[in-house]
Amino acid sequence: SASGGYSDPVAESIEPRPRSTGNPAGNPPDRARPDRATPSGTAFATIAMIGVVVYAIVDVILQLLPPHYSPIRDAESDLAVGPFGWIMAINFFGRGLTCAALIIAIARSGPGSRVRTVGLVLFAVAGFCSALIAFFATDIARGGAATTVHGTIHVAGASTGFVFALAAFWVLQSWHRSIASTIFLAVATVGLVFLGSTMIWFPDVFGLAERICLAGILGWVFTTGLSVRSRA
Repeated sequence: SASGGYSDPVAESIEPRPRSTGNPAGNPPDRARPDRATPSGTAFATIAMIGVVVYAIVDVILQLLPPHYSPIRDAESDLAVGPFGWIMAINFFGRGLTCAALIIAIARSGPGSRVRTVGLVLFAVAGFCSALIAFFATDIARGGAATTVHGTIHVAGASTGFVFALAAFWVLQSWHRSIASTIFLAVATVGLVFLGSTMIWFPDVFGLAERICLAGILGWVFTTGLSVRSRA
């Protein structure tokens, strides 16, 4: 026992001392966030964002070149028919690769789940359809009607791609939700409903409806890629 100013050296030697944490400032340890994107995931997200920008630029440039299709009346796919149609075909295939890049980016960002897997499978179908229509030219007709085998395949692929893309985005919203992605998803959904109505009642604005839907889809892809990059 200790009395007065006397201290027992034996007691002091066996008294437990606090362990050094190697963190004198008291900051929390730097653990990897569970939703953090891998470096390769970030790279593929960047590729997807670049793909969106390139696709939009090519689309606008082709719209200004002969044969000068109407962006209000004529389908975007009509740009693949004409002297510069081969460029639009490459652009369609590039859109499929853009989808693939974002799929890989999302798959490499954070832990997986069944919901995310379902969303990515739906998105993969949409991307495949985008690449497929590059090899089957559309038929030039009002309201996107098809009159040939290759035109039928093109319309079926484009329609399936749009529907599966929106289905994928709604599913993936549970994994990734932001104000920007929600706005673009709403635009794409309204555009798809509008597009369906033009096939029956308003064929003269078919091109406008299609481009509204496409703008929403491309915007969602871009903002989701940006979100993956922010998780790096």
